[in-house]
Amino acid sequence: MTVQNTTTSAQDVVDILTIDHREMEDLLDQIQRSPDSVQRRDLTDTLIAEVMRHSVAEEMYVYPAMEKRIPGGKEEAEHDREEHDEIVQVMKQLEDADAAEPAFMDRVHKLDDLLRHHAKDEEADQFPKMRERIPGEDLVELGREVEKAKQLAPTRPHPSAPHAELFHKTVGAGVGMVDRLRDQLSGRMTG
Repeated sequence: MTVQNTTTSAQDVVDILTIDHREMEDLLDQIQRSPDSVQRRDLTDTLIAEVMRHSVAEEMYVYPAMEKRIPGGKEEAEHDREEHDEIVQVMKQLEDADAAEPAFMDRVHKLDDLLRHHAKDEEADQFPKMRERIPGEDLVELGREVEKAKQLAPTRPHPSAPHAELFHKTVGAGVGMVDRLRDQLSGRMTG
């Protein structure tokens, strides 16, 4: 079954997520080029917040759509959730790490590898399947939902939180509100 895409001028979810990937990669490059540990810390905090927003939005809207509309989508979404868990674990290690220590950059390199692998998988395999199987207007609507979810999503890693649509839709906004309050009170950079 091939679905013809007749999108409007609004960005669809694939465009939005791909742009997010490029922005994350750019932040990773900036972190790795920066000789200043304070700047590395600020850039890393911004990166962590962006990755969390992106991941939560995917788990809330993109993965459920994949599970319903793409053959093998349930398995692919589960694989992506497992990758998100690995990414969250590394971000948690980075969250309070000293950006002047060599171990900090080791963790940044690990995060870089995980994020680039995840983005490559999505862009090379899943996004084309989504464009093939989901009508364009539905992809645009998914994009709107993703953008709304990113506004409310947590900005800090929570390794013990489930990577589940129901959790994010019921508890996630509250967790996100607490994270944003903590960010403000601490002066943490989040984008």
